[in-house]
Amino acid sequence: MELAGKVALVTGAGGARLGRAIALAIASRGAAIGVHYRSNERGALELVAEIERSGGRAAIFRADLERPPEIEALVGSVVSTLGGLDVLVSNASVFRRTPFATTTERDWDEALDTNLKAPFLLARAAAPHLGARGPGKIVHVADTSALRPWPEYIPYCVSKAGLIALTQGLARALAPQVLVNAVAPGPVLPPEGASEEEVRRAIARVPLGRVGSPGDVAAAVLFLLEGSDYVTGAVIPVDGGRSIA
Repeated sequence: MELAGKVALVTGAGGARLGRAIALAIASRGAAIGVHYRSNERGALELVAEIERSGGRAAIFRADLERPPEIEALVGSVVSTLGGLDVLVSNASVFRRTPFATTTERDWDEALDTNLKAPFLLARAAAPHLGARGPGKIVHVADTSALRPWPEYIPYCVSKAGLIALTQGLARALAPQVLVNAVAPGPVLPPEGASEEEVRRAIARVPLGRVGSPGDVAAAVLFLLEGSDYVTGAVIPVDGGRSIA
């Protein structure tokens, strides 16, 4: 895929973490960016301004991904505002510490609704548009914890494991018009509130001996979009080798 002239929707791009880096990377290739946010309007506007200063095109779109009607409206707004949709990057995610003994039903529903159901509904709403101008692409942002769950984050890990299964199922269901893949970041950004000792322990388990960066994840996403049109149903770990350690 040549990204120049295409339209990409990146969910959860209004923050300062992975979504922002992914949106900037795709915009640098000449694609128009739909910058989705739920609450951080300021961050979304700042990202749009940065893209426009670099000569790109972008617009912000608000939606609560726990509300299915807002997901439908989000996709429709991107198509009508930016003139189509060729790429969907489902990055928006809820990541909260949820110790087993105190995990509530609301914790469970929030993680599964945002991290798993929303990507499914987004793909369903986007699929007719993604194949309209040649093969489209979907990239999910999963997590290596899908394969090695953390006991303090069970709902999150389950949602990401489901996202990998969703990636593989959609890759078959939408072929050949839409290619569906995932990236699975490892220790790229420490969890909010993580102590220095927790970060040191995480690094000690990484064969490459360091944490990664949002740019490492964005580069993997760009490969799946531009690097090959013969990869679908794949999950690329971006974890410094943590998943094999």
